[in-house]
Amino acid sequence: MQSDTSERVRPGGAAAAAAASAPAAAYHERPGPEGSLVETRAFSLWYGATQALFDITFDIHKGLVTALIGPSGCGKSTLLRCFNRMNDLIDGVRFAGEMRLAGRGIYAAGTDVIALRKRMGMVFQKPNPFPMSLFENVVYPLRVDGVRDRRILEDAVERALRGAALWEEAKDRLQENALGLSGGQQQRLCIARAIASDPEVLLMDEPCSALDPIATARIEELIDELRGRYTIVIVTHNMQQASRVSDNTAFMYLGRLIEYGETRTIFTTPKLKQTSDYVTGRFG
Repeated sequence: MQSDTSERVRPGGAAAAAAASAPAAAYHERPGPEGSLVETRAFSLWYGATQALFDITFDIHKGLVTALIGPSGCGKSTLLRCFNRMNDLIDGVRFAGEMRLAGRGIYAAGTDVIALRKRMGMVFQKPNPFPMSLFENVVYPLRVDGVRDRRILEDAVERALRGAALWEEAKDRLQENALGLSGGQQQRLCIARAIASDPEVLLMDEPCSALDPIATARIEELIDELRGRYTIVIVTHNMQQASRVSDNTAFMYLGRLIEYGETRTIFTTPKLKQTSDYVTGRFG
């Protein structure tokens, strides 16, 4: 698995130089409807001798959409993959600090990583449907859990496809190969697969980067429809997309969380100059 540290940022100009020596994030508390769901405290991560994340501290609030923005190589995807411990699959990874999901340590001794990942659905940068039917794609996580009852599986397929706004397009094609869908439909199918096991959190890593503008708009509409039912964390390079779909935004640079707060504040009246320089296009 390739982390986003493989593409290194080359700072240039006064704004980038200022960001490189930025202070810790200006933290602005914004409780969600039911408070924090994911808490990160002084979390750092290394790939071997290379440090990729530096003392990240912030809360992700239940039922809201949180966007992670920043230039390539800043640590957005690395941080996202820490939430469901996908970085565990990379040799030489080590960490310091804490992450908690609903008050329980994500990296605590004895944590069941498989159970953790069931609570955090994942949607990747490029659509990755399995080369099997639409039906089998959606029920795959249930079959892994040992569910065999046909009625339960059928109900789960309809519920997940409706949740992913794909039911009307797919209900008469459930036995067709998923690779026959358009790119946008494939990504919505992957979202359906991610929510089929009813996770608490939906992690989305650049879910629209491989899609055309029409398909991108449909995914953004879907994110809005899923808001409140799931806690969503989305990595995006597209600042306009972040401003459209998210409630809160975290700006990252060189592995550090520079500023975190309400999206409206981040994009209109940020507290730090580094944030202003980035969202106004002065660097990055």
